[in-house]
Amino acid sequence: MSSITVAKVLNNNVIIADHPQYAEVVVIGKGIGFNRKSRDQINLSAVEKMFILRNQQEQEQYKQLVPQVEEKLIEAIQEIVLYIVQHSNKPVNEHIHIALTDHLSFAIRRYEQDVAFHNPFLYETKEIYPEEYAMAEYAIDRINKAMNVTMPADEVGFVALHIHSALSNRHISELKQHSKLIGDLVSIVENSLEYRVPRDSLDYSRLVTHLRFVLERLRRGEAVRETTSLDGLMKREYPEMYALAWKLTKVIEQRVHLSVYPAEVSYLTVHLQRLAQKKEDEGNLNKSK
Repeated sequence: MSSITVAKVLNNNVIIADHPQYAEVVVIGKGIGFNRKSRDQINLSAVEKMFILRNQQEQEQYKQLVPQVEEKLIEAIQEIVLYIVQHSNKPVNEHIHIALTDHLSFAIRRYEQDVAFHNPFLYETKEIYPEEYAMAEYAIDRINKAMNVTMPADEVGFVALHIHSALSNRHISELKQHSKLIGDLVSIVENSLEYRVPRDSLDYSRLVTHLRFVLERLRRGEAVRETTSLDGLMKREYPEMYALAWKLTKVIEQRVHLSVYPAEVSYLTVHLQRLAQKKEDEGNLNKSK
């Protein structure tokens, strides 16, 4: 039976090994390094549920990172990654081991030093990536128990982005930019309407979801079919909301450097008009009290 040869033990949960197919690899697994020494043989069947960092650059990053991190954190992250694999129907990019280890070790250090780190797009992340957010809630709960800390809710949003990055193979910086852009667009809407959309409302969920799909369509290069009759109706019936929708699309174009199809303006106007109507209805209700 094929086996791997231990080259170096980094700690009880991480070893460097020679793999018959992938040459030098980093193998991560609970207790994989316990009582192991150089040149020990480990059957591949024993590492079936473990993760192998095959990329050379990421191996080096992880080798440098592991000695700086407590073993119980490595073990908790291993459990978190297994949980993500079991609860997603997409392949998980192995970079998540580095991303979560690096992010969470630094987050715990900030927590212990009482350094607050606000997440400005927490609500947007929860709306845009609900499944990843639920996984991130599990992750932070697991970290809190393992490390005896109480991480703030802001961290759930950050971890959710890392999880989505691993599931979508999109860089974390792009995801953060999109979340921030959606947050900025929502602020423009609220300032223009002079109305704060309740974050737990269906209206907020609809608006954020629609903006997300606009960005996704742009990223994929999907054409949006022109609807001249709808465009004319929106422009004529709701000129203020149409102008606001146009303004939002221009902001999007400036930030993502892609042209937004004119039809997006009409569809966005429908959502904005619903919010404007909601504001008016609430105002009338308050007057009648």
